[in-house]
Amino acid sequence: MARKTKLMQRVEKEHSRPLERLLPEKVNEIGLSATAEELGVSKATLGYWLLKLGISVRRVALAPGETLEVKRIS
Repeated sequence: MARKTKLMQRVEKEHSRPLERLLPEKVNEIGLSATAEELGVSKATLGYWLLKLGISVRRVALAPGETLEVKRIS
């Protein structure tokens, strides 16, 4: 597990959730820029957190009628 900064810990406390769960959910719902703004951090800081926590962000283009399935490996 990555060591978390005081800012990371503060954001976790404010949202009552670990960043490992919060960040992917927010980025999927509202995007990178809006997530950074909502959390009160810069886009660069958010990108660093994602990298530090091992969270990958992929952009996928789908044709009409195509779907995407995400599977969690537990």
